[in-house]
Amino acid sequence: MKNRVTGLGGFFFKTEDPDKIKQWYKERLGLDTDRYGCTFWWKDKEGKDCSTQWSPMKNDTTYFEPSKSSFMMNFRVENLVELLKVLKAEGVTIVGEIEEYSYGKFGWILDPEGNKLELWEPIDEAFK
Repeated sequence: MKNRVTGLGGFFFKTEDPDKIKQWYKERLGLDTDRYGCTFWWKDKEGKDCSTQWSPMKNDTTYFEPSKSSFMMNFRVENLVELLKVLKAEGVTIVGEIEEYSYGKFGWILDPEGNKLELWEPIDEAFK
């Protein structure tokens, strides 16, 4: 596969009080926050609209499991199904099953240090 990752889809992190930290980032750095965090819009090489999500989550979230890390990165990919096949053949640990939503497909892997990474085949138009 030529293009495995096409961009950063999101950065998620644990915090004691997500609402308080979102408010701080809104007031101090001007982030346009909502209940999920902040969505950054940009254009890819072909000029298509793309999004990257910044999201604080409660410390007790189980979304990052089995990782013990306090953060998780989301990478944008072009063909999630094919990429997961290739990664599995290369010995990468796949976590769970592919999930599909109106805004894209998601899959998860572990890096060599046990950090959970989210792979996202996005449908950016769903956010507009």
